[in-house]
Amino acid sequence: MISMRHVVFMNVAEELSFSKASQLLFISQPAISKHIQLLEEQYQTKLFERKGLHIELTAAGKLLYDRLLLVKDIEHKTEFDISVLQDAIQAKGNLQLGASTTVALYILPKVLSSFHQQYQQIEISVLNRNSESVKEALLVKQINLGIIEENSKVNQIQYTPFITDKVVAVCSSKSKLLKKKNYTIQDLPNLPIALREVGSGTLAVLKRALTKHKINFSQLNVKVRLGGTEALKNFLLESDSLGFLPKISIAKELKAGELKEVFIDGLALQRQFFFIERKGETSDLNKGFIKMAKSIYNL
Repeated sequence: MISMRHVVFMNVAEELSFSKASQLLFISQPAISKHIQLLEEQYQTKLFERKGLHIELTAAGKLLYDRLLLVKDIEHKTEFDISVLQDAIQAKGNLQLGASTTVALYILPKVLSSFHQQYQQIEISVLNRNSESVKEALLVKQINLGIIEENSKVNQIQYTPFITDKVVAVCSSKSKLLKKKNYTIQDLPNLPIALREVGSGTLAVLKRALTKHKINFSQLNVKVRLGGTEALKNFLLESDSLGFLPKISIAKELKAGELKEVFIDGLALQRQFFFIERKGETSDLNKGFIKMAKSIYNL
């Protein structure tokens, strides 16, 4: 088990702030400082150094934090693997998930609800980031299972196929773009376009499709880049721009007639979602979650 002293250290390391760690742990700031002081005495080295008004991890601090992430991961797996030997409803553990925006908002809720009903003692946390950030979080052991739109295989990661998803071009029902019924791919550089941020799986699938048609992103008339599906959706509702969004994320707006699909001849945007785990580090908890998710979506 990780000691309270080490828990305090990890919170300070993640927040790079004694006061924020104090608020998160409901411990006084002097007590936080005392825990760190005792750890530094134990290891006979400084774990943090001050840089003006800020603090940073020393080399020893970074090493300790990385090792504690490993210990924490082993602790979670061990707790679950032991408890799962009993009845599933009594299983305990911590499922640390990471999911891209589309998955977290529109796909995961149904899975999480069913999983929680069966494994009521398991604590679930979800990190909602774009695909690249989820991949990075997995590699540094902030999460133990991710779901992303994959675009480039990484050797340290094991990929398990999940569901497919369609990305469509849409605009506001009030947009002037609807005056024309069909567009070609060659029309895109002349249209006002709103895009997701760099690192987004939605952006990546569009970029791959345009590359096949020898259209570079630099040729597009990009008006704005927005972080997150909901931010882009809300912008499109109030603008005259064209955007590309997962169809599952705009089902309500399409049904209500607030957004309209824009048909672009020759442009088919479909992507595959994958579960991702660190190679050689799967667990019964991960396997159980993946199995349930696939069964819910009839895979």
